[in-house]
Amino acid sequence: MTSASHRIIAELLEARTGQHMSENRRWRVDTALAGLFREHGISNVDQLVCLLAAPGSERLAQRVVEALLNNETYFFRDRVMFDLLARQVLPALARKRADSKRIAIWSAGCSTGQEALSLAMMIQDQPGLWKDWTIDIVGTDISERAISTAREARYSQFEIQRGLGVGQMLSYFEETENGWKAKPALKTMVHYKVRNLLDPAEIRERFDLVLCRNVLLYFDPERRALAFDRLAESIRPDGWLMLGAGETAQGRTDQFKPVEGNQGLYVRSTPTLPDAESWRAQFATAGKGRL
Repeated sequence: MTSASHRIIAELLEARTGQHMSENRRWRVDTALAGLFREHGISNVDQLVCLLAAPGSERLAQRVVEALLNNETYFFRDRVMFDLLARQVLPALARKRADSKRIAIWSAGCSTGQEALSLAMMIQDQPGLWKDWTIDIVGTDISERAISTAREARYSQFEIQRGLGVGQMLSYFEETENGWKAKPALKTMVHYKVRNLLDPAEIRERFDLVLCRNVLLYFDPERRALAFDRLAESIRPDGWLMLGAGETAQGRTDQFKPVEGNQGLYVRSTPTLPDAESWRAQFATAGKGRL
């Protein structure tokens, strides 16, 4: 029965999150659920499926889904992409929004918050560029457990060292008995919420920049196309989307087109947007004070 039970667990994950678990990924189910097995005094996925079939199992089902989600993340993951944001995208945004002095950034699939806090650190590292600006950074994830950790902004020694130098650790975090906690000036720059990426946009065309990295890898083609639609709904017509190093929008959607020469960076495919040559010209003038 184990094969059928693994399929049931995979279907539960897909129904709750949209993430497709292929057969070659189902080997990790037992390992991911080992803690729940011990907690409930069971030894295998067949027994777990029986518990899920019993009345009042909603909370258990949620915990199963939480255990299966991949929350792998660390500060400044794929540093080359953060360098692109710091050197080109954020300065370009500062020029484009100079009149309003307001930008909104969305970290979609933010996991335990390291990506969103990395963005906040980048902005704090550019005080001359962002003085008197309103910066709205939003982190969302479907995992309640991950969002709870992100809101606390407290990390173990191992987690804090992944991606951060000693100077950044001391500047932006303080050591406590229970780990390294983000200082208030950094923590308050980000707010978090539990949200499914496949849900309709709460406010259309709100964000100037969206990072959705290493999330779409787990969707089947149909749900991936829907996710791109949702992302397009959320990004302003002249905003940017950044995907993960192993992801692409090309051949997956007609909602976005790549910014040539900039890995993982996309703009919306709408008639009102400048063509790709114009986007390249904007980046070419990135330190020259004009668009």
